[in-house]
Amino acid sequence: MNELEYFLAESVSRHNSLCPRQVLGVRIGLAGAGALGIDVPREDKKLLVIVETDGCFVSGVEVVTGCAVRHRTLRVEDYGKVAATFVDVESGHAVRVAPRLDIRQRAKDYAPDEKQRYSAMLKGYQRMPTESLLSVEKVSLSEPVESIVSRAGIRVNCSTCGEEIINERDIIMAGRTLCRPCAGSIYYKSPKSYNFGYNLLPSNLLVDDTANE
Repeated sequence: MNELEYFLAESVSRHNSLCPRQVLGVRIGLAGAGALGIDVPREDKKLLVIVETDGCFVSGVEVVTGCAVRHRTLRVEDYGKVAATFVDVESGHAVRVAPRLDIRQRAKDYAPDEKQRYSAMLKGYQRMPTESLLSVEKVSLSEPVESIVSRAGIRVNCSTCGEEIINERDIIMAGRTLCRPCAGSIYYKSPKSYNFGYNLLPSNLLVDDTANE
């Protein structure tokens, strides 16, 4: 069993079947780690992986790299893209790996015996040379890796809602320590009597949206 077959089998153990996106996850994991010259899978925190979607694809990346949300070495930035950025935490070097745009069509060339498109992708993605399957690009992070990783164990309380904030995810606004929902960045609506957002702040800190009209 070669390296690819081994990691595909590990991915299947999490799903009971194999799909094209798992194959891409494994191939992308191997390519990203290889581009950085980092041995995988890891048990330490030298490698940070930021995936751009969730689902089966992530399982492939996880089994190759050893990175996981529970270890704080894998992050999901859900752009709806089967792609991932690999970061050497020690050096800050990073590469983004994504499928080439035409691989669905070209997969058939590597699995001519398969008549169904899905089966052709499943086999073709395993057989295609890395340079034909994937693009590997050196990138720079939009913020320092130290800020992304942060420091575990740091705890503060939000000045507005009082809830605890860990891992340096607080926001300082006008000298007050706020959680992201109270600072106006929230993904849910609360049934409580108050609303999240700038209207939680004292009146002297409210943003006047009419000022620029």
